Amino acid sequence: MPIHGLFAGLGNPGSEYAHTRHNFGFLLADAVLEACRSRNAVRSLSAKGRYEAWICSIPRGEDWIVVKPQTFMNCSGEAVLPLLRYYRIPLDMLFVAHDELDLPFGRMRIKSGGGSAGHKGIESIATLAGSPAFYRLRLGIGKPTGGDTVSYVLGRFNSGETSLLPQILETGMQAFYTFAAGAPKEAGRLANAFDACSANSVSSA
Repeated sequence: MPIHGLFAGLGNPGSEYAHTRHNFGFLLADAVLEACRSRNAVRSLSAKGRYEAWICSIPRGEDWIVVKPQTFMNCSGEAVLPLLRYYRIPLDMLFVAHDELDLPFGRMRIKSGGGSAGHKGIESIATLAGSPAFYRLRLGIGKPTGGDTVSYVLGRFNSGETSLLPQILETGMQAFYTFAAGAPKEAGRLANAFDACSANSVSSA
């Protein structure tokens, strides 16, 4: 079966960055992989120095590549673009999950094209692709109330945030699955309606 699209979860490699806010995309990629493994619907691609990648059969969709760049965030495009080109995946079938300072923690948005809002991983992919015309799932981490933004982004989720991560990751997965099934507008509605910090949040968990 041909490869239908590419899901890229962005983050930094190495144990020192595990479970940090900047690795939110890695966490969602791991959640997708775990769900696919539970259905025996994943197989590994040959790992390269620039990425770890798998082929996953997505519910209600087709085979997708799931990739975790190993290039560090600022060079994410060096891992994503070779896979797009080798498998001849159109840019509008690239779905990138990443952390987003400009959204409160517990919120998410799906966006196609436009600027990067300063996110270096998105900038790297758009620069090497020659276009920003791909989809992003922006996973809110909020902004620090004080102190250094870099330390905040590279810091680990606090206990309250950690308790909400399963709900956020489940909804992020469902938004991706909906997109992969050919319903980007429905995926956007699902993501945009979600608020993990509200008693009235909408979740498909």
